[in-house]
Amino acid sequence: MNHQTKYLGIMKADKKVAIIGSGVSGLCAAKHCSAADSGVSCIVYEQAPVIGGTWVYSDQTDVDNYGLPVHSSMYKSLRTNLPKEAMSFPDFPHGEGEVSYLPANGVLQYLNDYADKFELKKLIKFQHHVKQIKPIENERWEITVVDLKNNEETIQEFDAVMICIGHNSTPRYPVIPGKDKFQGLQRHSHHYREPLPYQGKNVLVIGAGPSGLDLTCELSSVANKVYLSHHTDYAGNLHFPENVELKPDVSSLTEKTVIFNDATEGDIDMIMYCTGYISSYPFLTKECGIVVVDNFAKPLYKHMINIEHPTMSIIGIPRHLPIFHLVDIQTKFFIKTVTGEIKLPPKDEMLDELEAYISKKLNEGCRLRDLTALGKSMQTYYNDLANKAGVKNMSTLIVKMYFDAYERIFKDFMTFRNNCYRIVDNENFNVIDMRELQKTFVCKCGNGCKPPTGINA
Repeated sequence: MNHQTKYLGIMKADKKVAIIGSGVSGLCAAKHCSAADSGVSCIVYEQAPVIGGTWVYSDQTDVDNYGLPVHSSMYKSLRTNLPKEAMSFPDFPHGEGEVSYLPANGVLQYLNDYADKFELKKLIKFQHHVKQIKPIENERWEITVVDLKNNEETIQEFDAVMICIGHNSTPRYPVIPGKDKFQGLQRHSHHYREPLPYQGKNVLVIGAGPSGLDLTCELSSVANKVYLSHHTDYAGNLHFPENVELKPDVSSLTEKTVIFNDATEGDIDMIMYCTGYISSYPFLTKECGIVVVDNFAKPLYKHMINIEHPTMSIIGIPRHLPIFHLVDIQTKFFIKTVTGEIKLPPKDEMLDELEAYISKKLNEGCRLRDLTALGKSMQTYYNDLANKAGVKNMSTLIVKMYFDAYERIFKDFMTFRNNCYRIVDNENFNVIDMRELQKTFVCKCGNGCKPPTGINA
């Protein structure tokens, strides 16, 4: 879509923006870039044949049909660990439904509905792999793209680029003595799809984040025994099945056993690493100036804008916050820097601000990799972007709902997805247990309707 924008009586051609990826952040970027008054136009490059990013399920786990790494980490039974009421774009709420915790295909359908509503699919070049991005003169960009279907490579130039590829696709593995000696299967949660291959086995799960907890429960339904290795303060309070044994961190591995830090051992057949992901941008040339140290990408202003080349942004990096609202406000902010409506500080001031933030967080005991886990400080971050961009801020209702739901994961992991969130007004919400709804359900239409099951939205 081509636009022209009028500033102070002068007609100016819109800036041309490349968007890499069509998951949550890429679709949001496309929506705002293609708005009639945005001042920019865009093209979206998507490696897959469909939209959805990490929400697209694939039986493939290592490489796709073109030999490229599979992006999605989706497994068959996945349901969200946050309610849909906190997982929507500000201007596009989910449809009505009893269930708050959606299956993966429910989120994917929502993204397709969003793309259809705002006519985004026509902006997307599917099965186009971005091979290289490098800066050229006047803070513009040269992007090398491979049309996978036709095996054709082209080079395009853009005024700005928005990297929207998420950060849950490149597995991170811990360093464990003896790891290379272990004779059983070792897989990362990125490669997990279903529990059947683990039937009757003794399985070691390393990591007790949401994925580690989910897979521990699912594997316990078919495995002989599951060891969950963790160093959290909450796993011990959760009620796992009887064949799950909680253990401390792994000290080492042998051909067939695991040795834990408390000197206990266990015979194992398989290892499942639920140890997170690393930020990876293999298509960026060295000249782009982005480096990743201990999973912290820098130098980025406001956790998104490349300070070395500020016409590049990486959308969606901050964690522990409502991602749909994050990418919405980040996208609005960045577009206004591209059009000149927001004037960024000088480079040295942006670097000073970044270094001051890093120093402060490290002095507080934060690890470098966790500097973008905003959590309770998210509201300050959102306020800053909203005020500078002159756009509506995220509501306090979403913040409260997010933290309420997040805390319930670790308080009552086995049953938290039974909770149904109901928004009362702009400041309040109710939480109802789906099991109570089932007990009190009464068909009012006379057609013998059944109570909600807690699975389908």
